[in-house]
Amino acid sequence: MEKKEKTAGEEVANEKEQQPEEVSNPNEIVKKHVIGSMAVGLVPLPLVDLMALTGVQLNMLRKLTQHYQVSFFKDKATNILASLIGSGLPVAFSGLFTSIVKTIPIIGQTTGALVMPAISGASTYAVGKVFIQHFESGGTFLNFNPEAVKEYYAAMFKEGQQVVSNLKKKEDVAR
Repeated sequence: MEKKEKTAGEEVANEKEQQPEEVSNPNEIVKKHVIGSMAVGLVPLPLVDLMALTGVQLNMLRKLTQHYQVSFFKDKATNILASLIGSGLPVAFSGLFTSIVKTIPIIGQTTGALVMPAISGASTYAVGKVFIQHFESGGTFLNFNPEAVKEYYAAMFKEGQQVVSNLKKKEDVAR
């Protein structure tokens, strides 16, 4: 029996059929990753939680780039995340501080478990909202300027804190 070679178009079509359906609403993409970030915030290991958070945020950016049909560059995205979150220094410091506090037996771990999910979720929300705005205005990773969105990031972080609080309330009601 002769094996017929597939064309590139057929391979792409088959690949698309096998992939699970992606979320098409960018706000839903952000919401799912906010929830994931909150869960990552519960990781009891200092700094491992921050590495996992970066992974969640990179995945969110990858999915947003797919939605907006923008090229995704992992290295560029990682640098942008560091610059963006670092530009809101008090916010970035609070996440790092909370992660390190987890090293203190009992009190530190309890404090970290209470605070880190909220900071992680709010940060992910803010990053998502900043990139939704950027991509919707025709931006890409190549022309992203963290300094230009510093105030918007801070405002979205505050909004994200309220979103996280509401998500926690819904979770408490569901229990």
